[in-house]
Amino acid sequence: MIKEITLVRKSPLATAILSFILIFAFQNYSYASNNKISNDTIGFNTYKGKIIDSKTKKILVFASLTVNETNISTITNTQGKFLLKVPKKYETQNVTISFLGYTSKVISLSSLAQKKTIKLETYIEELSEVKISVKDAQSLILEVLKRKGKNYLNELTTMTAFYRETIKKRRTYISLSEAVVEINKQSYTNSKKDILKLYKSRKKTDYTKLDTIAFKLRGGPFNSIYIDIIKNPALFFSKDMIEFYDFTFDTSTKIDNRPIYVVNFKQKPHVKSPLFYGKFYIDAQSLALTNAKFQLNLDNKVKASRVFIVKKPKGAKVYPIEAEYQIDYRVKDGRWYYGYSRIQLGFKINWDKRLFNTVYHTTIEMAVTNWEKNSTKKLFKPKDRLRSSVIISEKASGFSDAEFWGEYNIIEPEKPIESAIKKIKKQLKKLKAN
Repeated sequence: MIKEITLVRKSPLATAILSFILIFAFQNYSYASNNKISNDTIGFNTYKGKIIDSKTKKILVFASLTVNETNISTITNTQGKFLLKVPKKYETQNVTISFLGYTSKVISLSSLAQKKTIKLETYIEELSEVKISVKDAQSLILEVLKRKGKNYLNELTTMTAFYRETIKKRRTYISLSEAVVEINKQSYTNSKKDILKLYKSRKKTDYTKLDTIAFKLRGGPFNSIYIDIIKNPALFFSKDMIEFYDFTFDTSTKIDNRPIYVVNFKQKPHVKSPLFYGKFYIDAQSLALTNAKFQLNLDNKVKASRVFIVKKPKGAKVYPIEAEYQIDYRVKDGRWYYGYSRIQLGFKINWDKRLFNTVYHTTIEMAVTNWEKNSTKKLFKPKDRLRSSVIISEKASGFSDAEFWGEYNIIEPEKPIESAIKKIKKQLKKLKAN
């Protein structure tokens, strides 16, 4: 018999972070059939490379590449590598490469095809000269929220995004899921929720590493759009919640050659419930939030576990050991929009009658790779809509077709992920042979 234990949030942020299903059972050593899709690769060019610091040679993680005069974009992975697919009709265009604290670089796509390594220069102007035009950091945050109608997309758009989730048991990848997702992105002044549609997906799971416990992530791509702070401010920093935080200014910086205010935030000492701490990056000209990096306070592990968990396995204690979040916005024609988000979570399961504990880590990331205005105002049909309770790995199958994505942009896989895929493929072949 399979016993399901759903771990969900009890706090007002219930839909914001994540919920999980722990399934205890003897695993069936099965495998998904390959889902091969033939793609016409004639209509686009593929560009690959790496982005580094010009002086230190340090790789630049999550640097942004955008094809000028289009909405096509991608980001670098944790090894600084990128993969960019561009329709041939745009092959004479330039691409802008940007990273927080660096001077943006604009190069032609033809040059990008020749250069395997792109070097960015750190911004050298005295950052202290960026004047702060607001009286205090908290007032600045309130002004950011007040201006969302002016600074962010104010009409319905349809976005294409690449989504990836990985699950590791200790240091070993045991599950990999990827998807191309379409999003009916509502106006930032519209209280209606964004609507998602699964276009393509694939997965691999190494069942031999799961033993008698499976860890499944519920919510899939919805987890990524929930942390769109500007679209969902009430989940994070409503006017009432603002009073629970201390805000202070940090050293200013630049992105896309624009001055950026940096604001630190953390919960006030008298606030006992676990809240967030981290940094906001705010455009000094428009007062739009451009980036946010934050974590959940896990100092009190018992209270922090209640943020995620309603029910847990009998004879086990489950604690979060990592909860990190990042969201990046992009700008076009003076309007900002959700571009990329990343969530990293870790959980430790201590068993009453076992000597060793079980540790799981999951990374969820999604990058918008293209978008267009939805002038027809048509939304995805109800039967095609992705549910917020979806387990993406149960909607996907296969991981063997190298041309699966065709012209769709993805985040370049990292070496550990590539190695995990190869190992999982070998294991599945053995299982099939038996």
